Amino acid sequence: MKLEKALLEKVYEARNVLSKIARKTNLVESKSLSKKNKVFLKSENLQLTGSFKLRGAYYKISKLSPEEKEKGVIACSAGNHAQGVALASKANNIKATIFIPATAPISKVEATRSYGADIQLIDGVYDDAYQAAIKFQQKTNGIFIHPFDDIDVIAGQGTIALEILDQLSDVDAIVVPIGGGGLISGIAATIKQIKPTCKVYGVQAQKADSMYESRKEHQRVELKSVNTFADGTAVKLPGELTFDLCEKYVDDIITVSEDEIASAVLDLIEREKMISEGSGALSVAAVMFDKIPLENKNIACIVSGGNIDVNILSRVINRALLKNGRLSNLTIELLDKPGQLRDVSSIIAHYGANVIRVRHNQGGEGTDINDCYLKISMETRDFEHFNQIKHALIDAGYRILSTVQ
Repeated sequence: MKLEKALLEKVYEARNVLSKIARKTNLVESKSLSKKNKVFLKSENLQLTGSFKLRGAYYKISKLSPEEKEKGVIACSAGNHAQGVALASKANNIKATIFIPATAPISKVEATRSYGADIQLIDGVYDDAYQAAIKFQQKTNGIFIHPFDDIDVIAGQGTIALEILDQLSDVDAIVVPIGGGGLISGIAATIKQIKPTCKVYGVQAQKADSMYESRKEHQRVELKSVNTFADGTAVKLPGELTFDLCEKYVDDIITVSEDEIASAVLDLIEREKMISEGSGALSVAAVMFDKIPLENKNIACIVSGGNIDVNILSRVINRALLKNGRLSNLTIELLDKPGQLRDVSSIIAHYGANVIRVRHNQGGEGTDINDCYLKISMETRDFEHFNQIKHALIDAGYRILSTVQ
């Protein structure tokens, strides 16, 4: 309990320190994400550097002595912590060397470089960058700024809980993305000491669920691999301190699929006019797909970051459109004669779908000489709309060979 009280004191101190640099991000009500609960979005994607990570990094660096600052700082990150450390180091005139997985989005790497940090790209994922950073720290004696397993970093992230209480005093639950656990342990340990009735739910990608597995086993579990486009939470092993705090203060941890995360990213863009990276949308995915066991409650979802590479964004949107039945593909077998494409197109147009791609292939070995295949990609409203079109084509005598949704 001494640790938690010390942490809470640091959270209040961090709030004062961060008032000079960090934004108090808006808590925006969403009218569309849930029919069961009233949902509010904590827009940390609009924080300086594009994520909550600035909070913990800046507070930690503010606590360094002049002698420690002289040594320079070292960090490892999938991209967001890197930017926070780089900005905080620039503000304090400290040399920063940051190790980043080579798989991190180019936008995150270049943004970090723009703050003046020395960047070291490492093959692999976050955990590989961590090992390289530790070796460098041992060699140079610089100050290592851990991305999550540090009480000062955790305290900086915990300031989000204070802001939510200021903005929504009757909050019933907070839903938080989890990677290594710094964000959720800071929020959970803070909120539970001030308002114990408030629930805290963590969310992880199914392909990077180290904290979820650790909670099941009641001990830290290291995953063999992680594979998710939610790169900011792709951590194989949770922190020691963060795991202990999650065990004590987090009510439950939920996982979401890649398709569900992509759908959340798209929904945030279309309905909330908000850009989120995959990791930032984990909490929204959990609410969208009814994975939070609450009704008629006030729920705050942390949209933890918005640093998504535009090249990845286009693929994520396409994946979400397929997941929601809004992008559909049909392969139709028909006779290779004039008028066939016109007739098929007329049926699709009658039902209000929009054809965006057509590919015509003549039959191959094992088919009739006069056969051909028509591959059509179209925009549809949902799965029900697609099925209406499919059944109309079948009723008209066409043979559907395959569908991809």
